[in-house]
Amino acid sequence: MSAPRLEIDLDKIHHNARMLVELLAGRGIAVTGVTKAALGSPEIAGALLRAGVSALGDSRIENIEAMRRAHVPASMILIRSPMPSQADRVVAHADVSFNTELDVIRRLSSAAREARRTHGIVLMVELGDLREGIMPGDLDATVRETLRLPNIALRGIGTNLACRSGVSPGAGNMSQLTALAESIEATFGLSLEIVSGGNSANLDWASSGADTGRINDLRLGESILLGRETLNRRPIDGLYTDAMTLVAEVIESKVKPSLPWGDIAQTAFGEEPPAIDRGDVTQTILAIGRQDTDAAGLRPPPGIEILGASSDHLVTDSGRCRLTAGAEIRFQLDYSALLRSMTSPFVAKVLKGQSGQIPEAAVLPTTDRFRPIAASRAWRRSSRSS
Repeated sequence: MSAPRLEIDLDKIHHNARMLVELLAGRGIAVTGVTKAALGSPEIAGALLRAGVSALGDSRIENIEAMRRAHVPASMILIRSPMPSQADRVVAHADVSFNTELDVIRRLSSAAREARRTHGIVLMVELGDLREGIMPGDLDATVRETLRLPNIALRGIGTNLACRSGVSPGAGNMSQLTALAESIEATFGLSLEIVSGGNSANLDWASSGADTGRINDLRLGESILLGRETLNRRPIDGLYTDAMTLVAEVIESKVKPSLPWGDIAQTAFGEEPPAIDRGDVTQTILAIGRQDTDAAGLRPPPGIEILGASSDHLVTDSGRCRLTAGAEIRFQLDYSALLRSMTSPFVAKVLKGQSGQIPEAAVLPTTDRFRPIAASRAWRRSSRSS
């Protein structure tokens, strides 16, 4: 079998998504399944839909377009603020987009009017993490202008935390988001369909028994794919943490000194070389590198330690295990390693399980919260078995 490869267990992804959907349903919160780390895979999207997610969210319009071409029967949300240059594509393929800039929303309005469609808008609010978001004091003015634009429907508000600055979701910022939603509804005489409280980092808050207020949506990706909460990366009870496995092939195995010799300068990536003398080690090199994954985000099996990586080589100490060329080592991944591995064209993607299939009868009914542009008559892509 080809290596390096990313083995993707669709049944485990389905299990993780279903468990989280059921957990949050008891709190009155729906799940938007995030497909960006899956590169918009129709099969992974299918596993999420069968598990009961209410919509699919992605940060790249290219991934949404790929799922549309595969006739994925779901409502699609662009969860990164659209690029003005892509307004036509966003309106054509996404039902809803997250926005922070009026100039962008005006572009979407113009594109939607030309396409004779109505495009849904969720306004993102800055609540401390300092990534994207409208400052709370400017929200009313942004809502007022958004409501005036033709072919634009204000669907709700949302926020994002724990990404850029690690600000944790909790009672304070979630209560603030609820208060902002209620203030908008009272001021403008409308009802917001979506109040999106955040991402996988919100799971501790959502399961703590705290009042969830108006929060009725979370956007979950990492917790589904890797089975971990994202504040401290702890495994979530009842979820699989090995739905994604990276497999790499050994191309050299030799006993070598642990310290380099000669005149020492920076490495190829501008780093300092190792300075600890470990004596001779069983150095095993695998045919995968920084062009394919984030070496710092790989968790090797017991008895193997990662020593470093270049563009194309992963160097490990295999200890007492003297591996031969052609042997394979299996790694678990963090989110950074997963993103890079999925994106690399040099890493094969191998799908296992049947949970990516969606028969016509399993297509979820459309709700008022998320109205797809076009429903599929049939699921045309089936899971591939390894």
